[in-house]
Amino acid sequence: MSSIITDISWDMGAIFRERPNRFVGIVDIPELDLKEERIHVHDPGRLTELLFPGNRVLLKREDKETRKTKWDLIAARWEDQWILVHSGYHRAITESILSNKDICPFGELVEIKSEVKVGRSRMDFLVTTKNNDQIMVEVKGCTLTQDGIALFPDAPTERGKRHLETLTRLKEEGMRTAVIILVFRKDSQWFQPNQETDLKFAEAFYTAMEKGVEVYPLVCSYENKMIIYHRTIPVLV
Repeated sequence: MSSIITDISWDMGAIFRERPNRFVGIVDIPELDLKEERIHVHDPGRLTELLFPGNRVLLKREDKETRKTKWDLIAARWEDQWILVHSGYHRAITESILSNKDICPFGELVEIKSEVKVGRSRMDFLVTTKNNDQIMVEVKGCTLTQDGIALFPDAPTERGKRHLETLTRLKEEGMRTAVIILVFRKDSQWFQPNQETDLKFAEAFYTAMEKGVEVYPLVCSYENKMIIYHRTIPVLV
């Protein structure tokens, strides 16, 4: 069952040129006759299959005086799909999913709290079900898919490993915990931690699953300025 989750607008198409560092990209904007315009990249992942010279991207205009760039990178083209690459929208997307009892992995919720501090970590959500179960939830965004397998991360993530370890510890202490993985390639059929890129994360991921941490890879797409939920896919073990 497909469901429209939320709107994410964009203002201008562009041609990607290069990425000098994790948070800055260089693009040409033909419609405005702009060359080598600096843009903000909100996703620290490598994104090499999406951000390469000549690829088409979508930008959103941001005119705040405090900013060094006037544009945010919203999405990049992969074959016939636009792939959302702005991780700043992950929380809003997830909150919309959690608020919809028909697609929420936990059914109907009575409370959703965001940005919950647990020790050294700050977890994305603490939710409460109709049965009064409390579930600590961490969210990850996945843009890389190979041979139908969605892979996360695409760059080493010590922070991501620490989040998994926190969820595992909370589960061992008796709390229900879960990871939601937003998979933005709709051709994805399975999910697997990317052990070739980050073996320590993959080990922490499978340990978490063995201890009972729930994992929900949710396939979404970005079409006509909307995020659309499609389905949950299985984890390869």
